[in-house]
Amino acid sequence: MTAALPTTSREWHLVARPQGWPTTDDFALREAPVSAPADGKVLVRNLHFSVDPYMRGRMNDVKSYTPPFQLDRPMEGGAVGEVVASAAEGVAVGDHVLHGLGWREYAEVDGAAVVKVDPSRAPLSAYLGVLGMTGLTAYAGLLEVASFRPGDAVFVSGAAGAVGSQVGQIARLKGASRVIGSAGSDEKVRLLVEEYGFDAAFNYKDGPVAQQLREAAPDGIDVYFDNVGGEHLEAAISSLKVHGRVAICGMIAQYNATEPTPGPRNLALVIGKRLRLQGMLVGDHAALQPQFVEEVGGWLASGELTYAETRVEGIESGVDAFLGLMRGENTGKMVVSLG
Repeated sequence: MTAALPTTSREWHLVARPQGWPTTDDFALREAPVSAPADGKVLVRNLHFSVDPYMRGRMNDVKSYTPPFQLDRPMEGGAVGEVVASAAEGVAVGDHVLHGLGWREYAEVDGAAVVKVDPSRAPLSAYLGVLGMTGLTAYAGLLEVASFRPGDAVFVSGAAGAVGSQVGQIARLKGASRVIGSAGSDEKVRLLVEEYGFDAAFNYKDGPVAQQLREAAPDGIDVYFDNVGGEHLEAAISSLKVHGRVAICGMIAQYNATEPTPGPRNLALVIGKRLRLQGMLVGDHAALQPQFVEEVGGWLASGELTYAETRVEGIESGVDAFLGLMRGENTGKMVVSLG
């Protein structure tokens, strides 16, 4: 045990369920007492926590694959930090660990639920992104869910985000014939081609997605990795070849919709083209974790794979970071750093 533990911690609470787009009024930054960890637990000083699009769904009180956030309770999410007190076997003060109690400065976590990470292998924030849940989502979604094969032409929406940018690079490294990405600004489009090695990219705000995709992939696509849904999914269905595959990872275009969102109008093409559309949750692919860390860690070390991070400083900026993420203000992984 360490002697001088803090007495209070700040944490973000959800105080109202958002209707449509969340606002700052739906959240409150509150103080909570900190005490020595109970038996089997550790106290972690969070150094970085993650904000992710899936968190928007947890703000609604609906039955889903993960329980909703409770009102007037701290929100949760990926975090990495340093153990400052331990009452758990095998976890020592000074260890750096990954866990699921973000959105707060200090977290009391079950010792069996933390994953030790090595700060000498990669920056700690990388374990929330390129070597963390978002990285595994990209890896498993492309290789396992979309059954990627060398020679496939791959289209990625939301391609400048944490998941999308990694999908495109993995496809390139694994032998894709063509990698196409869409993003929401000309700067992000340049990044995709110049930094991440995409063969083509376009700004979806510049015109109909279907037309821009046809121009970028005149011979069609074999795989679509969907982070957006809506118009992008409809365009991909038009461009997919026979036996094309779609990994549906996210549909950020409709997370804040207050009315039902119409489905793709060309869904009948799924029949003739014998397409496979499959939803994915990263938790189903935990068995790939060792292979993923080994392979992606190697690409990072060699410089074959790069990543971007949008870092926002201070716990008081947590909600602003999340709202910025939902508006597409991030390039790569959005991380809140607590210093």
